[in-house]
Amino acid sequence: MSHQNLPPDMALPFASVRSLLREYRDRDPGKTALVDLDQDASITFGELDEVVGRVAHLLDELGMAKGDKIAVLSEENLEKLILWLGIWRIGAVVCPLNVEINRTHIAEILGHIEPSLVLWHEALDGKALTEGLDCPVMRFSGWRRDGDGSPEADEFFARLAGRPDGSDDDEIGYDYAPDDLAAIFCTSGTTSKPKCVVYNHLSYWLSGLSTLDMLGLTADDRTLEYRSFGWNSAQILSFLPWLQTGLTLHIANRFSHSRFFEWIKDHGITFAAGVPTVVNMLLNEPLGITASDVPSLRLMTCSTAPLSPEQWAEFERMYGVTLLQLYGMSEAGWICGNRHYRRRMGTVGPPAKHQDFRIVDGDGATCAPGVEGEVTVGGPQTCLGTISPDGEFEDLSGVRIRSGDLAVMDDDGFVTVTGRTKDLIIRGGVNIAPLEIDNVLLSDPRVLEAAAIGIPDDIYGEEIVCYVVVKPGEALSDDDVRQHCAETLAEFKVPKQVRFIDALPKSDRGKVRRETLKEMWATDDSRV
Repeated sequence: MSHQNLPPDMALPFASVRSLLREYRDRDPGKTALVDLDQDASITFGELDEVVGRVAHLLDELGMAKGDKIAVLSEENLEKLILWLGIWRIGAVVCPLNVEINRTHIAEILGHIEPSLVLWHEALDGKALTEGLDCPVMRFSGWRRDGDGSPEADEFFARLAGRPDGSDDDEIGYDYAPDDLAAIFCTSGTTSKPKCVVYNHLSYWLSGLSTLDMLGLTADDRTLEYRSFGWNSAQILSFLPWLQTGLTLHIANRFSHSRFFEWIKDHGITFAAGVPTVVNMLLNEPLGITASDVPSLRLMTCSTAPLSPEQWAEFERMYGVTLLQLYGMSEAGWICGNRHYRRRMGTVGPPAKHQDFRIVDGDGATCAPGVEGEVTVGGPQTCLGTISPDGEFEDLSGVRIRSGDLAVMDDDGFVTVTGRTKDLIIRGGVNIAPLEIDNVLLSDPRVLEAAAIGIPDDIYGEEIVCYVVVKPGEALSDDDVRQHCAETLAEFKVPKQVRFIDALPKSDRGKVRRETLKEMWATDDSRV
């Protein structure tokens, strides 16, 4: 898509890093832009505009140009985001690879991406991660370095001294348009090689606008993100809205149960990202915090996996904070989301703006309201393509993306995700969504976590087994679980077997790994 054909209903006109940072510098140079909670460090918009300009000049001197791919290997810190902005400032492509969950595959992933430069944080073993690469490799540490700017310096920020800050001119000459390549990042995965997703700047911009529509964020907000910016969710929930509004973004390397509310109180956080694991932890391991203790916090989100209505309602009752369930995927950005002005518990909200949302049946026809089908997404917000674990590029431009998720839309346009197509339990020819059973199990106040799966059955094809984690101090029997389910579910949906377990296997994103549960069942000598 050329930038002459931008969607007509954009809430904010498309703008580049160069123009946005100058706008915020001129508006309030002393305003805090980014806060690194782990380093207890921050940077103002005035400082940020200057250092990003210097980063851009150094990248230019290193031979980097518009369209070049630059990999950044780092956990979450101020420096990672400063480099990201500098890379976009010259129109280059950022590749923010999540090292923690892809460590064994990084070299192979880099080989598929073919970067022109790799920047690695000093906390990592950068030499081992980049061994064999046929491109320049450079270490970086703290952005406030007192180096002499010497080309011989072996640390990136030490070489910035003496470079122009680029604050008042366009001497580098590089900028980017909406249809230019923006980023390549990995999908999350811990048991197999991840694939990579390729985005242009328009895709990011539109997903950021969807976030603003859902959350109502403004320049006055102070937001908190503790997930990896190597993930699309953190990029479009936190990074793009920060860039689009000039609010203050606080980052942490990971969630801390003991420090979460301390961060909120000390920094006056108004919005915090959330995932099911965090919501469940705050529900089931409360710290005695109430709404009166965190008056600034008005909003949290939950995405990556559905919340049950009971969990949602209990969280809002406990903390007095509005919780919004959102729904997206790496290849499509935001798909649906409850809005701060329009929401319905138990749903993922109405479809997001700037994409073509459809629930389709097996023949690809659009399902009527109330009819379950697979979620598909098209439009300018979706990715340009993917790079397979074997390095093969798949062009998805103009292609409708199949999510693999089953859902139903009600007459008011609210969407409920009912499960995954691959997780469907087919018992006696009848499709059963395991998520429906999960939600009933979780409605028992004695249950901490639960998940249902289908296992082979000689008569019905598949039968239902559920795995249950009991809350500390509570007791449950097989009969208790089945009786609770029978009060709500039809008889054929009641689990035939119940397995009690200490914790459900989950991905790094907090999604239950049902395939792992099926493997556990297959090797369980006690099964009947």
